[in-house]
Amino acid sequence: MEYLAYGVLVLTYLGLGLGYWPGYRMNRAAIALTGAALLIVLGVLDFEGAWRALEPHTLGFLFGVMVLNAHLGYAGFFQLFLYRLVRLAHSPLGMLVWLTFGTGILSALFLNDTIAILFSPLVLSLSRALGLPPVPYLLALAGATNVGSVATLTGNPQNIVVGSLSKIGYLDFALALGPVALLGLLVQVVLLYALYPAVRSRAPLPPLPSFRFRYSRPLLLKGAAVALGLLGAFLLGYPLAQAALVAAGLLLWSRRLRSERFFSRVDWELLVLFAGLFMVTAAVQALGLLEGVAPLVTTPLSLMLATVGLSNLISNVPAVLLMHPLVAPGDTQGWLLLAAASTLAGNLTLLGSVANLIVAEAARREGYRLGFLEHLRFGLPLTLLTLFLAYVWIYR
Repeated sequence: MEYLAYGVLVLTYLGLGLGYWPGYRMNRAAIALTGAALLIVLGVLDFEGAWRALEPHTLGFLFGVMVLNAHLGYAGFFQLFLYRLVRLAHSPLGMLVWLTFGTGILSALFLNDTIAILFSPLVLSLSRALGLPPVPYLLALAGATNVGSVATLTGNPQNIVVGSLSKIGYLDFALALGPVALLGLLVQVVLLYALYPAVRSRAPLPPLPSFRFRYSRPLLLKGAAVALGLLGAFLLGYPLAQAALVAAGLLLWSRRLRSERFFSRVDWELLVLFAGLFMVTAAVQALGLLEGVAPLVTTPLSLMLATVGLSNLISNVPAVLLMHPLVAPGDTQGWLLLAAASTLAGNLTLLGSVANLIVAEAARREGYRLGFLEHLRFGLPLTLLTLFLAYVWIYR
């Protein structure tokens, strides 16, 4: 039975890395939940143990942020933000800079995958209308959503996991990794400037084309008020999950939007994926598989390299859940390095993060090709340089 359990774990993590099981129509959420169910059948976990493995602070925090993003999406906030951003850019180079830093900062405040989903078609349509090559701006979007999300606990799912497990405060986390994100965004601009001559131009852009989107002032005001209140609660040290759930309740109490519309935009698959991963990770610990790995991860550098490798093999959230038992509860620097390495590793290859795949798929639908090698010549140096910055900054 133990060997069968090992086989289930291998197949589960293989599926998580590939994003599917060959011959089966299953995504990562289904694979994680199926793996957890099989491990329960094999007796590695009982049902109560699997239920206790769920991390309610992570799941509650993630759900609350998703409801806030849904409300702001219906209010037209993200589209309005990009429109204002482009109006500030007076040249191709200016658009590169504003897009990089604007989407990076927005990704730090909200989930980076949300920004990638909403902005990809908009960046494509705007770059075409302005006569600009879309690929460098799509790379700027993908890279900035990853690099910018390093800065805060709300930037991406793996940061949420780290925050819930380490108990690092929102402000402490932002003060520690915010400079890494800002320097990383600057590095990204320099790389794209060097790789794509078309973005170096300072010639004036043509007039901005008509940019139609739905916009609701009352919804925007309510969403902004709740978002600012939530940010204030985070900065004052209020429990993150509790604050996020209170914010979600305030937004769901609405006379303008049906509750079904909120729930239709909640990424239930991501929540199921997290639940399955918590159970699978508990099984890994129950089998004692990390005992053989622990002697190999004894230094910050080995922790960073192992996290980067696992993040590109099985995805960043599973990597964080596997690696976190190797970080001591009070080792703040270790937790920060785990968060930074798992996030920045997402830029290494096209398959390294969901945001990359979202942007590439949006380009494909519009007839543009953002291939593996095209991304690699940008993503490889960006990953190496930002990881170096993160390591030096954290252990300065």
